[in-house]
Amino acid sequence: MSVRAWQRVHTWTSVASTAFLLVSCLTGLPLIFHDEIDTVLAPPVPSTPHAGAPTPLAIDAIVARAQQDRPNEHVQFVFWDDREPDVIGVGLATAVDAPLEDVHRLMFDRWTGAVAVDRPPQNRWIDRLLDLHSTLFAGAAGEALLGLAGLAIVLAVVSGVILYGPFMRRVDFGGIRADRSRRLAWLDLHNLVGITTAAWLIVVAATGFVNTLEAPLFAAWQGTEVDRLLAPYANQPALATPSSPQAAVDAARRALPGMTPTSEGFPPSRFATPRHYLIWMHGATPLTAHLFTPVLVDAATGQVASARGLPWYLRALELSRPLHFGDYGSWPLKMLWTVLDLATIAVLTTGLWLWVWRRRRHQRPSTEAIRSPRSASRAEGPLWRMPIVLAATIAVGLVSALLGDGLWDVLSWLCLAAPVVIVMRHIGRAADAGSMRTPDR
Repeated sequence: MSVRAWQRVHTWTSVASTAFLLVSCLTGLPLIFHDEIDTVLAPPVPSTPHAGAPTPLAIDAIVARAQQDRPNEHVQFVFWDDREPDVIGVGLATAVDAPLEDVHRLMFDRWTGAVAVDRPPQNRWIDRLLDLHSTLFAGAAGEALLGLAGLAIVLAVVSGVILYGPFMRRVDFGGIRADRSRRLAWLDLHNLVGITTAAWLIVVAATGFVNTLEAPLFAAWQGTEVDRLLAPYANQPALATPSSPQAAVDAARRALPGMTPTSEGFPPSRFATPRHYLIWMHGATPLTAHLFTPVLVDAATGQVASARGLPWYLRALELSRPLHFGDYGSWPLKMLWTVLDLATIAVLTTGLWLWVWRRRRHQRPSTEAIRSPRSASRAEGPLWRMPIVLAATIAVGLVSALLGDGLWDVLSWLCLAAPVVIVMRHIGRAADAGSMRTPDR
């Protein structure tokens, strides 16, 4: 394809996805800090020191107390939070197959069985914000639209990287040409921020696209592996009294030693199957903490029916979540994710302004950036050396925080800080030169 053709691809994929990407960036900023926001909105559950209790109460006893407290509701699931090891939660709802947003949560002290916190069905602004970020308040149609926008963003970034070569081949990396025109200086700024953050934005956009596929991917899994597992139970009557939920969790722990339960769905709710407890387990390392394995325990016999790992496409979905939200490397990574999010907004606004400016002037796509005062082109090696190094550095930064804590986190922070430092350095130089002004009309 010619440069002019790639310009058209870059322009129209960018224009088509700008509104969606701007909404995603703005709503994504607070979602980066959802754990901290949850702590403020729902402070840690108080628990009693357990020096006098040799072991925590069994899940059966906790569930019995929850049913005593709300006798007209059905238990949907129990759950644990790794940040609050002395607390266990029970979700109840008036309908047997209630959706998650209708579930009432009771938080219990695991050692005394006392109700620590009574949380009504979720209707927090952070949940509404996540709904806007992931579905535009339009359900499956909104997810599909955002998925298409995510693909358009990836294509816009890839085409922008391809255009970087012809537009910047005679310019030092990070150069902002104040001696030519203000519009050209802003174009150089757009190219600088875009090429330094391209690898990060491709990952965030691609993982955002994968996240929009959550519902169909889980439906595919349920329609194949789960349905095949449930086929032998098709003609059996409904269970009158399920077996012990504590025994089911113990069986899951024996089946997957070294893994920790995070929730247990009760039959026949939508969080389990009609005849099985569904227990979700996760690992203990920074990477496996994001990878969940479902364990189905027969609620009639208490025996493990299945403890198979998820298929590859659901593993890809699980890994896409931390790589999309940047919430896996403690607060320094979150701060860097915020800066990169703001950098993306800067690329959007400068690109949109330049497009509007050009259309108002009724000019053909400019080749001003290609022509340079210099008489010779720069070699391809020096042109791409810094972008390639930055892309590799960002890749290392994204992966290292998933591999471990401590030094791995520090490596992640340093790598992701590199493009931020480089952009700020060149913007500072341009500001000193007086080139960062509004483009000429």
